[in-house]
Amino acid sequence: MDFQAFENKVDISFTNKDLLKQAFIHRSYLNENRGEKLSHNERLEFLGDAVLELVSTTILYNKYTHADEGLLTAYRSALVNAVNLSEVATEIGIEEFLLLSHGESRDKGKARQYILANTMEALIGALYLDGGYDAAYKFIERFIMSKIDAIVESGAFIDAKSLFQEKAQEHEGQTPAYKSIRETGPDHDKRFVMGVFLGNDKVAEGEGKSKQEAEQQAANKALKAKNWFPKAE
Repeated sequence: MDFQAFENKVDISFTNKDLLKQAFIHRSYLNENRGEKLSHNERLEFLGDAVLELVSTTILYNKYTHADEGLLTAYRSALVNAVNLSEVATEIGIEEFLLLSHGESRDKGKARQYILANTMEALIGALYLDGGYDAAYKFIERFIMSKIDAIVESGAFIDAKSLFQEKAQEHEGQTPAYKSIRETGPDHDKRFVMGVFLGNDKVAEGEGKSKQEAEQQAANKALKAKNWFPKAE
């Protein structure tokens, strides 16, 4: 695996190349490669998770000077959750360099999403060990914190289902109901489309890799359709 190509792609440079490789080693890979001298990436993931929380908290604290603790926490959760981290990982090409077992490499469903997110955290941990806080900070600022404006604008930080239920009861005296519209794809990589209804009226549809994800998207769209969406700070 040519990890130099990854370094070039994302404009980073490791002094300790073993640390970079280790960040991409999934536990399953070692079961089929007993002679591998490096360990899997779970300890790096543990460290990277903490570094990511500190850096993202610092940047959000300085950027949103009038936001309270609850809103800052919501922003951070949306930034560092598995969905967002896996999307960033895909954008920068992490998937091409994953070291997985043959079984894991075939699974392209939700499990892959978590592997990508965990690898992102492991990479951050490796960057921190190799280049210090500044190296990790620059990487997080460039690839993860750059998503915050879109997250705030779209309302992805909101628990849309809870808010839509609250607003629907307040304005229309009704409790939303969610119904399956359709399911597509094989069992290991299904896509769900859910509709949110007030009485017999469908307000919006959402799509996701799980029914819960699709319901959140539907509720988010419903908030916008009803003009009940909160103003960004």
